[in-house]
Amino acid sequence: MANPVVHFEIIGPDPDALRAYYAALFDWDAPPGAPVAAEVSDQDAYSFIDAPGGAGIPGGIGGGPGRPPRVSFYVGVPDVEAALRDAERLGGRRVLGPVRNEGTGVVVGQFTDPAGNLVGVAGPQ
Repeated sequence: MANPVVHFEIIGPDPDALRAYYAALFDWDAPPGAPVAAEVSDQDAYSFIDAPGGAGIPGGIGGGPGRPPRVSFYVGVPDVEAALRDAERLGGRRVLGPVRNEGTGVVVGQFTDPAGNLVGVAGPQ
């Protein structure tokens, strides 16, 4: 796969309830306080979910009041702006970005595909 999925997110208006739900369901440890771009989640409400032993895809749980629920995934790309332009050129619609997560230095963007699915892209620039 040329550009693999590198991250997933579960976002909603009550991230504490989401964390409790997924901790009970899948035994995910997701303490709040992970760095995140403000456009993605309330900054004090985001959590990283690390795959134990490196198995699986890393993810995040976050959101905050007024944030609509969604599940999305991020594809690793070398240039987020270029990927967003390509998504638009091919019939998608830019939703976010590029924005830099100042805590990690990762740049993210989001677009909807022609069917309306939300997809993220993430990279160093």
